Amino acid sequence: MAASASSPPPGASPDWTVPQHWDRYTAAEHATWDLLFARQLELLPGRAVPEFLAGLDVLRLSQPGIPDFAELNARLSRATGWQVVAVPGLVPDAVFFDHLAHRRFVAGRFIRRRDQLDYLEEPDIFHDVFGHVPLLANPVFADYLEAYGRGGLRAEGLGVLANLARLYWYTVEFGLIDTAEGLRLYGAGILSSHGESRFALESASPNRLAFDLSRVMRTRYRIDDYQQSYFVIDSFEALLAATLRTDFAPIYASLAGKPELDPADVLASDRLYTRGTQAHARSNQ
Repeated sequence: MAASASSPPPGASPDWTVPQHWDRYTAAEHATWDLLFARQLELLPGRAVPEFLAGLDVLRLSQPGIPDFAELNARLSRATGWQVVAVPGLVPDAVFFDHLAHRRFVAGRFIRRRDQLDYLEEPDIFHDVFGHVPLLANPVFADYLEAYGRGGLRAEGLGVLANLARLYWYTVEFGLIDTAEGLRLYGAGILSSHGESRFALESASPNRLAFDLSRVMRTRYRIDDYQQSYFVIDSFEALLAATLRTDFAPIYASLAGKPELDPADVLASDRLYTRGTQAHARSNQ
């Protein structure tokens, strides 16, 4: 959630947080949340990883209307010690990483308009809370995101944020996981998107590749359309272990001499779940 400004806007605290002002949401805004929630809840069983659906129940996110962060945080804190904090928009990298490292997830407080149900450039409260927060009730994933925040603070000093941002993108935002029942969604960017929830699992267009840390950090991504490649982890435990037990400094050093990869690239060394046709990307060029 990077922003170019180095100081918080008026009304924000030094850590860029702001009051949610839950009482200021209109009936129409609550109705938009309910519509988005209902669409995804109908779609995600059998597609979302079970831990996500369990998080919806633990945090009682099925209650009508936009969640009040004060009530949500009481339940989330009991589960894993995390909190959701409101911010006015995109925040600087250092601020974002520091919040994650201290188990605070930053969330926008605005909600999209009715004519933006299927696409929004800047993440809103539905993407941030519905997409991200249920998995923060899972202890292993919660530990992974805290570890990512600490890694981000270190990466900033090494000048390798672009590489680390790709890890966040291809796991936290657009990750797939292999389960006994087949591939499932866990990335928030997919889980909060009505169209990509189907596309990521069912379309013949994208590549689906086994997760490899160095490979992911070399791979550019799409911010304006569905992803051309998705990376598949074996488990949250394996993802956490890769983050906690790996010295990233040698990986960053090795990447410095290697070319970046396009989002659609498939390497001979890749372990493939699906080689995509890339028909969707070609049709939108």
